[in-house]
Amino acid sequence: MSDTPETMLVVDDDETFRQRLGRAMRARGFAVTEAADFDDALTRLDALASATTLHKAVVDLRMPGGSGLELVRRLRERSPGTAIVVLTGYATVPTAVEAVRAGAVNYLAKPAHADAILAAFSPEAQPVERAPEPVETPSLASVEWEHIHRVLADADGNVSQAARRLGMHRRTLQRKLAKYPPPR
Repeated sequence: MSDTPETMLVVDDDETFRQRLGRAMRARGFAVTEAADFDDALTRLDALASATTLHKAVVDLRMPGGSGLELVRRLRERSPGTAIVVLTGYATVPTAVEAVRAGAVNYLAKPAHADAILAAFSPEAQPVERAPEPVETPSLASVEWEHIHRVLADADGNVSQAARRLGMHRRTLQRKLAKYPPPR
């Protein structure tokens, strides 16, 4: 067995999270390469491919330049032996299933601790495709609240732009944002 550490690619647009996860994985013995977005990840993957084998990748679902799911597909094409775990702050069952279909070995909601991420790479980790625990169905008001905030986040907090994307008047959106979140 070689003394060369396993290589890991960490792709996340949240700089603080990416750096902390990179440090944690280095402390656990991995040779970590960090990437901030879709294009940066592909560039770093090409550089890694010429020097070594990529063993593991941690990919954020939402990032500038492209989807994390598309990045998982590209990683699968360029490095078929790489185990990939997808992380997201927007965890849903459909995106989890889509991530596994794209080639991820597992899917975790943020925030995730480094040990939980490493456990997700394990063959003993429960695959996402198995039946999930029963989830209480959220109310329509709760789903609307979450959707509005997701669109607002995608618009970088720009209420006017978010209102256009949602097809509603800016003042209507401001009134909805002023309310407290509805109970689940």
